[in-house]
Amino acid sequence: MWGLVRLLLAWLGGWGCMGRLAAPARAWAGSREHPGPALLRTRRSWVWNQFFVIEEYAGPEPVLIGKLHSDVDRGEGRTKYLLTGEGAGTVFVIDEATGNIHVTKSLDREEKAQYVLLAQAVDRASNRPLEPPSEFIIKVQDINDNPPIFPLGPYHATVPEMSNVGTSVIQVTAHDADDPSYGNSAKLVYTVLDGLPFFSVDPQTGVVRTAIPNMDRETQEEFLVVIQAKDMGGHMGGLSGSTTVTVTLSDVNDNPPKFPQSLYQFSVVETAGPGTLVGRLRAQDPDLGDNALMAYSILDGEGSEAFSISTDLQGRDGLLTVRKPLDFESQRSYSFRVEATNTLIDPAYLRRGPFKDVASVRVAVQDAPEPPAFTQAAYHLTVPENKAPGTLVGQISAADLDSPASPIRYSILPHSDPERCFSIQPEEGTIHTAAPLDREARAWHNLTVLATELGEDSRAHKAAAASWPRSCPWVWGWRRVLTAIAPSPACGH
Repeated sequence: MWGLVRLLLAWLGGWGCMGRLAAPARAWAGSREHPGPALLRTRRSWVWNQFFVIEEYAGPEPVLIGKLHSDVDRGEGRTKYLLTGEGAGTVFVIDEATGNIHVTKSLDREEKAQYVLLAQAVDRASNRPLEPPSEFIIKVQDINDNPPIFPLGPYHATVPEMSNVGTSVIQVTAHDADDPSYGNSAKLVYTVLDGLPFFSVDPQTGVVRTAIPNMDRETQEEFLVVIQAKDMGGHMGGLSGSTTVTVTLSDVNDNPPKFPQSLYQFSVVETAGPGTLVGRLRAQDPDLGDNALMAYSILDGEGSEAFSISTDLQGRDGLLTVRKPLDFESQRSYSFRVEATNTLIDPAYLRRGPFKDVASVRVAVQDAPEPPAFTQAAYHLTVPENKAPGTLVGQISAADLDSPASPIRYSILPHSDPERCFSIQPEEGTIHTAAPLDREARAWHNLTVLATELGEDSRAHKAAAASWPRSCPWVWGWRRVLTAIAPSPACGH
């Protein structure tokens, strides 16, 4: 009976291997004279364990990793050993005479984790099988030769400022190409290299979390966190890789508005009409976007009657405008308070409020150059007819309310007295006849008097004065500026 083929794998040159060969399903028998196969009895099938070869062995090549041997091999050179399958003849070679199996190069488990081969013993002369072919596996045993890598790094994440401790920021994941089923070569542990005490990382899952409360965006908006993944369960000798996580704090409304000064002073000329911009107020709010929007209001009645305040289109500035006409002579200044309030308030941060602030405002009304004003809107004067020239008709008076002491000069506009029937004393404003008047020829006269203030800029104001004979039976209606009457041939004719 032919003996069994045995595969001998030993610890050679640092290569680890182990295996077991049981009896084949059939045994081959025959005589030297009659070499044909004959089935003698049935046996158990081949049972092979996996064989392990350490990857990347750096010893001399080729390296002996095992030996095939048949019981029928008497050392006479008649037995030939064959090896077929994955890598046979290239990665693995066999000595046909001795059955020694060698590996020709170092193996990388990450390229190929195992090889399936067929071992067979045949008669060298006839190539007749001496043993049935038997399949076995050479598995490349992993060593820790790959550091962890973060294929999706570097990372960017955002978390709201003022988040609670333990708030999840992002999960980072490292990959280790080593065999996760063998040893700890691919067992990773995550740690924070840079970013403490602000952030932590779960050593098993790689989830990055906030580690301290009340992180304030206005103090520091961005953090660079360095995360390390180390294999071998994080123990000494393990390989490591790292990545960065840029964490940006997003804004929340955690800051109330604040006026940078307690008092704002503006001035506006008294002639400014309603809607005229007096000035801008801005309360400062370090928050962003909608969290910094504000509304402004006037708190005191005195200010709200004379002025209005609204918010600009950007929602940041308060626009103070004139609400009603102003008069320097009546009120020269206004004092009131203005309040700025956030329009969008997050209830979660009410404890950091109140989300409003108040400032005082003083508006000075500036005097505007105004023309002299007559003491009456119109003057009704009478004079007897046929009086000699120079007869006093009456006196008109004007004054500058801004500067009461400023000198005023009076004159009659020529178009209102084309016949020159009257004259006026420039300094006093007294009106006299300049020619005899005849009531039957002309019962009344409309005069327009100009009052001019002497100064750097001449400011004039017109008034209407009238004169008619005393026997005039009725009084004409008057207004400040009157249309001149049509001229007659003469004052008394």
